[in-house]
Order: sequence, then structure tokens, then C-alpha cells
Amino acid sequence: MTDQALDPQIHIHDLGQRARQAARGLLAASTEAKNTALREAAKALRERTAELLAANAEDVESVRGTKPDSFIDRLALSEDRVEGMAGALEEIAELPDPVGRKLATFERPNGLTIERVAVPIGVIGMIYESRPNVGADASALCLKSGNAVILRGGSESRHSTRVIVECMRAGLKAAGLPEDAVQTVQTTDRGAVAALLKADEFVDLVIPRGGRGLVELVRDQASVPTLLHLDGNCHSYVHSAADIDKAVRVIRNAKLRRTGVCGATESVVVDRSAAEAFIPKFADAMAGDCELRGDADAVAIDDRLKPASEDDWGTEYLDPIASVKIVDGLEEGIAWVDEHSSHHTDAIITEDDDAARRFMTAIDSAIVMHNASTQFADGGEFGMGAEIGIATGKMHARGPVGLEQLCSFKYLVHGEGQTRP
Repeated sequence: MTDQALDPQIHIHDLGQRARQAARGLLAASTEAKNTALREAAKALRERTAELLAANAEDVESVRGTKPDSFIDRLALSEDRVEGMAGALEEIAELPDPVGRKLATFERPNGLTIERVAVPIGVIGMIYESRPNVGADASALCLKSGNAVILRGGSESRHSTRVIVECMRAGLKAAGLPEDAVQTVQTTDRGAVAALLKADEFVDLVIPRGGRGLVELVRDQASVPTLLHLDGNCHSYVHSAADIDKAVRVIRNAKLRRTGVCGATESVVVDRSAAEAFIPKFADAMAGDCELRGDADAVAIDDRLKPASEDDWGTEYLDPIASVKIVDGLEEGIAWVDEHSSHHTDAIITEDDDAARRFMTAIDSAIVMHNASTQFADGGEFGMGAEIGIATGKMHARGPVGLEQLCSFKYLVHGEGQTRP
């Protein structure tokens, strides 16, 4: 059936039914079988690298000239990035199986023994934009945690996604597991997204990963429970006790390693007492690579900074642009970051451990760092193998969402014939 011939409602209903059946099949899957599926999928990715790169080139060409460079960077694959996807699958295979973990055991005075054990959530709907590797990471994490997944990648990555999903399904087949544990929405009709968000009968959780527009659409339209990944307006704060050279080096990486990722620093906050030493060195380090926009005091220190507008303080650029704000000390720095942060990832650069502790306690973000690049905000860097997203809410999961966060739990109650009086 062609893309145009698919009715979105019927298509999502069919995917949901098949995913629900596959999820039941995964409940009995052994750790060995799941790991075999992951390793075989990694093997398939490597064997089909040329085909995947050709499909990705078609995707990139379809948006070239209409999307910014940061978008192209997120969309484009290379041999190294395909190898990274395959390696992530193998790393997830090496991680402990989260399903069946005994989270707690307690005895009641009446003799009942109660266990709380980790179980899969069930069927996950994953809606994401541009980055094809998200499909591989999400599929692998869902598989290892015993969940079936329905992927809805952006239309701009559809050719890449098709090959990736075929590799994942080949791994499942080789391991004797239900291939429908990994499926992709095969229509670019936006009605399919709306249908997926309302598919309560089949889908247990929807996770969006993309820009604010996508996340807000999911938040506002979903009747299925959601795990939201909001934008990354991340801050790096240079405290008065910072090592200036360290701060310049770390924040350059935090901004420019990859500008299009959600953990990229977008705003640099500087103590006034450190500003005269830091800002010129920082401008030197960023010259030619990143546009800096500062408040009036920052521009007065170094006129290579352009004047910032009020909008700059709340902007996730995802481009080589950063804002610079001068504050009067730790408490004002905390207040500024707390007001303007999207509560994704924020960092303090300081040699004062007490100041670091105060900042890390006071900042209400999913990830708070001390003397480290905000680009470490990544499930792989946290030892999770990969991540399905960075959750910025506070319910169920927060920060990188890996295997443990894709499990719920249930209670197992063991008795010897007790009856309740």
C-alpha cells in the first residue's frame, strides 16, 4: 500500500493491535533473546551501512536549502554515526536487564510477603524529528526493557528510518522474537500523529522528542499519557571563583561541540567580578565560530559582542549563537538561571565547592553540572547505553530516559491462605 493510500486512523489502529500483541510476546522473552536481537540488529546496521547512507543522502537532499545547518547536522548520517548506532545497540545488550528487578520486599504482620518488581510499560509511541539515530536508540531501549514501540519519525528522515527499522526487525526475527515489537508509521499524513496521540486502547505512553512546537502539540492533544522532553535552553554560569581558562575551554565545548543538540549551552552567565577576565578570553576562543550577544555591561567589556535583545535570554538557538549576561554574585546568578532556564541542563564553573553545592541544590533542572560541559547531558554519557530523551518534567522519570525509566512496577503478594478480617 502506498503512503498516500493509508488511512491514518486505520493504519494506527493496525499498528497498535500488532504492537500490543508483540508486547505480550516480549513479556516472556529471555534476557538472552533480547540481547541476541540487539546484537543481530547491530550486525544488520553494519552490513547495510552503504544502503542506509544512500537513503540518508536522499533525506538530506530533500531538505537542503530549506533547513538551517544545525538541522542538517542532526539529520545527516556518516559511517562513524552508523557505527555509533550499532555500538549503542551492543552497549545496551551488555547492560543488566531491567525487567524483573526486585525493587522492594517487605513482610506484613499477617504473614504476607509483598514484592515490588519492575515490569515493562507496554507499548511506547515515539514521535521525533530529524535525527534518524533516535529511532535506533528508542527501538533498542524499548526492546531491552520489554516494550513494543511504534516510531513516528519526521517526514524528512523517512528513508533513513525505513532502513533502520528493517535492521531492528531483522534482529528480532533472528532472535525468535515478535518483529512487530518495532514498527514505524508508514505515512507522512499528520493525521497519523493525531491518531497515535488518541490511541489509548493500544498505546501506554507517548514520548515526543523534538522542538517546542512538537512537544507542545503532544502535550495539548494527547489523551495517552506522555513523557515530555522540552527544549534545552541550557546555561553555563561562570562563578567569581572560576578558573577562567577552564571556564573558556569547557563552555566552548558546551556551545560548539554540536550546536544542534538539546544539551548545548545557549546562555553564558558571568559574575561581574570575573567578567573583565573571562569575556575577552571567551570572545577570543569563539571568534569566527560563534556569534555572541551580550547585555550592555558585557558589550562594554568587549565590543565583539552584539547587543542582546530581551528575547535572547529565553531562546534555544540550536545554532552557533550564545547570549552573555553579567550578574552580581551567586544568588543573582541562581535567580537569573532559574527564571530563564528550560530546566533541562545547567552548569556552574567554579573552584569553590560550597558555591557549587549551593547552585546545584538551588537550580531546579533535570541535570545540574559542576565544572563540566553541558553536552554531557546524554544517556550514553550517563552509562545508560543510549537515551530515549531527556525528560524535563518531574513525574515518573527525569533527566536521561534509559532502561530503568522505561519500566513501571507491580506488586507480587505471597500468602499462605490468609483472609482479611
